[in-house]
Amino acid sequence: MSPKPKLAMYWASSCGGCEIAFVNLHEKILDVDAHFDFVLCPCLLDTKKKDVERMEDGSIAITLFNGAIRTEENEEMAQLLRRKSELLVAYGACAWQGGIPSLSNFHAKDAHFETIYLSGPTIDNARKVIPQPSTEVPEGTLHLPRFYEKVKALADVVEVDYFMPGCPPESQQIWKVIEAMVKGCPLPPKGSVIGAGTSTVCDECARAKHDKAVKALHRTFQIEPDPTTCLLEQGIICMGSATRDGCTALCPKVNMPCTGCYGPPAGVADQGAKMVSALGSILDVGDFKGLTPEQLAERVDAMLDSLPDPAGTYYKYAAAGSMLGGRTA
Repeated sequence: MSPKPKLAMYWASSCGGCEIAFVNLHEKILDVDAHFDFVLCPCLLDTKKKDVERMEDGSIAITLFNGAIRTEENEEMAQLLRRKSELLVAYGACAWQGGIPSLSNFHAKDAHFETIYLSGPTIDNARKVIPQPSTEVPEGTLHLPRFYEKVKALADVVEVDYFMPGCPPESQQIWKVIEAMVKGCPLPPKGSVIGAGTSTVCDECARAKHDKAVKALHRTFQIEPDPTTCLLEQGIICMGSATRDGCTALCPKVNMPCTGCYGPPAGVADQGAKMVSALGSILDVGDFKGLTPEQLAERVDAMLDSLPDPAGTYYKYAAAGSMLGGRTA
């Protein structure tokens, strides 16, 4: 048995980008291998669930758990790895706040199945077959994990020690965390966000800000933005003021708005609400003297209607972790 501490990675409802970010450590991944016994990573290793079950409780030093909790299997693995791990890290936006998968919380489970298996334009399903938890076939009974009504964040089902944001986390931030653990540096308080700052993307963005009111909202393909001026002041919804720093403002650097993947900054409970508040303070609806409240509301609605997907804009990575949680009716 290797004397090195054990390191595990697991993906639940995720895309694989968090594994790519880990591999993007490049030659530093050799340093990881030198200090850790890499025991689980479905993307890279052939370790089975039964192998993990045979490990002693608490025998894994660190588990980086990425992906949201969409199915019964996701939750089972979260509980198993919680028992086997000394430190469990919610690794990436999906594990921390539900990520993009939790946007499905704005629709019912049955609506997903209807679209995916029955009514989609490319679907050929004459028998109207929809996946079931169990199905009888000549060889026996086949079982599928139960598909939950709503997507959950990792901390909704198990106790989490640390949270590392990003979609995916930036590789240099991953290395800072691993390096600190290798060197035996004191760990931050339990429940801390690691691999990121405490302020906002705006604070690390070099674009000029002039406190300019916004008269119209635009989608990214509708205008060619000035590469030196704040994107929000140009009418493009940039989530920088409602998003934790640590990515070095990568998206604004290439003339694209921040979409919020590093989650809410310190002290902010709801990322979407923070962005709505920021937006409300800069919208210019023009001269409203003499307008009735109804007419003023219509003017504001006309501006906001230029955004076809407000929930997907303000809660792109954080629906499960928000106060809304998803659809409210």
